Amino acid sequence: MNDPIIYVVSDSVGETAELVTKAAVSQFNGSKAIIKRFPYVEDFSNIDEVISLAKYDLGIIVYTLVKPEMRRYLSQKAKNENIPIFDIIGPLMDQLESIYQHKPLLEPGLVRKLDEEYFKKVEAIEFAVKYDDGRDPRGIMKADIVLVGVSRTSKTPLSQYLAHKRLKVANVPLVPEVDPPEELFQVPAHKCFGLKISSEKLNSIRRERLISLGLNDQASYANINRINEEIRYFEEITKKIGCEVIDVTNKAVEETANIIINKIQNRKGT
Repeated sequence: MNDPIIYVVSDSVGETAELVTKAAVSQFNGSKAIIKRFPYVEDFSNIDEVISLAKYDLGIIVYTLVKPEMRRYLSQKAKNENIPIFDIIGPLMDQLESIYQHKPLLEPGLVRKLDEEYFKKVEAIEFAVKYDDGRDPRGIMKADIVLVGVSRTSKTPLSQYLAHKRLKVANVPLVPEVDPPEELFQVPAHKCFGLKISSEKLNSIRRERLISLGLNDQASYANINRINEEIRYFEEITKKIGCEVIDVTNKAVEETANIIINKIQNRKGT
């Protein structure tokens, strides 16, 4: 007996239909099948072509077509030519339509779009971790957004929040004793955002941080004079970069993120 020829027909890439077909074939104790994928079926002429091929090969058709008219056309054509045919997605969509009580979107490839969005998010999160706290200045040139600020201005949580919005973010701490990486002055200024905070608020945050670590809250890290020095340095660097500065003194991370996202979207719209 020759291996059966199975035509996998889809209005998208056909991965789902092929995977289901392979899973079914695998249940027959090592039996094999010749699977021919026929993707991006968009009109009736594509269906006529696959019907002609399947008839010639004495093949089987397995399909995932979301548009009812395409499913009906393929089903009728196959019936006319006595070609075995199996609809993977249609019956389930019809059942779900009766459950949800509204029409499906009927847009091919939606599941693939969702998968792509998920992987973009994962990639952005990994990027934020890799280029957090100025670990590798090479990330500055690759980033969608670069955050700069002194210590404890929520650069890391803000980077992660924006990463969940599929934005690649690098953040760079500014310390008077350490020269900023050269890349910070090479990246387009509109990609950079400085995070400004009042000295009083920063003093309070840093003192709480030291106490939580079991350290003396009078350390220079929380000294108001030291903080003022860092803020002056921050203002000097952000002015040199020419980037936009956001006052995060009394803002939640989500609020700051929304400001940045809105500014980016407004620029794209102009």
